Amino acid sequence: MQPLLAFAMIENGLATIVIGAAIEVHRVLGPGLLESAYQQALKHEVGLRGLSSVSELRLPVQYKGIDLGDCYRIDLLVADLVVVEIKAVEHLTRIHEVQLLTYLRFSSKKLGILLNFNTAVMKDGIRRVVNGRLEEVEDQELI
Repeated sequence: MQPLLAFAMIENGLATIVIGAAIEVHRVLGPGLLESAYQQALKHEVGLRGLSSVSELRLPVQYKGIDLGDCYRIDLLVADLVVVEIKAVEHLTRIHEVQLLTYLRFSSKKLGILLNFNTAVMKDGIRRVVNGRLEEVEDQELI
């Protein structure tokens, strides 16, 4: 197996675990809470599933040789590979997707998951960003 293919399989496996954890958090807590509550709960649930994660990871930004500081923070970085952006909004919009793309670019990560917990069914609030492509999660990916 080629190293890049194996790496992608690891990322996709991690994504499946994160999505399952998000569905469990949503099942227990439901919609209507603040993003910070979902972030803490998801970090805990991911840990229960055996994965390491870091929350509120600061991303330094540079512009033409100057440091702009830690302008951005990743909500959750799972296993140092998957960037998770958590929302609790009425609808996901293009700007939320662009925000995740920016985090992926600044962190040099390949896979991101955008989670909106303010939905009746969690599956409707999940978007994947892979190498600049946006994908809606299909039912078979949730199993």
